[in-house]
Amino acid sequence: MTHSRQTRRHRGRGARERILAAATELFTAQGINATGMDQLSKAAEVSKRTLYTYFGSKDELVHTYLQELRGHLPQAAGPSDEPTQSPREQLLAVFDPKPRNTAAPVRGCHFLNASVEIPDPEHSVHRLAATHKREFARRLSGIARRAGVSNPEALGEQLALLYDGAAARGTALNSSHTSACARSIAELLVDTALAEAGPPTRT
Repeated sequence: MTHSRQTRRHRGRGARERILAAATELFTAQGINATGMDQLSKAAEVSKRTLYTYFGSKDELVHTYLQELRGHLPQAAGPSDEPTQSPREQLLAVFDPKPRNTAAPVRGCHFLNASVEIPDPEHSVHRLAATHKREFARRLSGIARRAGVSNPEALGEQLALLYDGAAARGTALNSSHTSACARSIAELLVDTALAEAGPPTRT
């Protein structure tokens, strides 16, 4: 392989990463609909032709941006599977405030924001956001099942709704303190469910 071909491949990988990084920053800061492809190409330092080479449309870029978030952001992926934590601690950790190192407005949940900005339930981006939300609730239910509660599906849905409500309210109030309030409610829900289930059965 020639040096020039290696250079082109290196630049290609870098261009895609810069586009996604710019999309994440701009979509988070100002929203999807307010961000144009011209602005994205300038922020990523690529031409619009290069941008469309990697992403054939804005919808495709938004879909990829959300797909990347699902695998890389803790708040997007869901509760921790840290083995040193009990199931109860894992459920409550979902509501632990995330450190903020910016003075930018609180933007809440990327997936809720995307579903609001793209309201058509048949749109691929909206479907992806809905799929993520369903999977998030199922994962919570799975942890609740390991905790031994009698109705893990109900608890998982309750906690997922609480998480989403705190995220939406935090966005409206531009406040990160809603997660602390949500955590206190989550403690009541989880501990009540555990108390109703009784002590674990020993075999």
